[in-house]
Amino acid sequence: QVQLVESGGGLVEAGGSLRLSCVASGRTFSSYRLGWFRQAPGKEREFVAAINWSGTTTYADSVKGRFAISRDNPKNTMYLQMFSLKPEDTAVYSCAAGVGALATTPVSYAYWGQGTQVTVSS
Repeated sequence: QVQLVESGGGLVEAGGSLRLSCVASGRTFSSYRLGWFRQAPGKEREFVAAINWSGTTTYADSVKGRFAISRDNPKNTMYLQMFSLKPEDTAVYSCAAGVGALATTPVSYAYWGQGTQVTVSS
């Protein structure tokens, strides 16, 4: 069982930056594949970024070059550094954990945090 808690969301102007954190409970954090997803009002949940146990990453095309996912296994923490934010990045951002190879679909993740709101003003 893994419990995930996000933090770091907030209100930022377009072009600004934010760093989200996701702290996980559990002794086997380092073995999990981790991901960030987001959901805007009235839209489906969409993949943002993922990182596996060895640090290999993958990103959605919409955030590639602007967002960076990382993990600190001794601290049981994952991060999402977001640069050059746009109004269309506004959403609730959730972290997720699962086992196996990198994955970009929500069904591939067994554990989810509650989410943190990111709002980008124009």
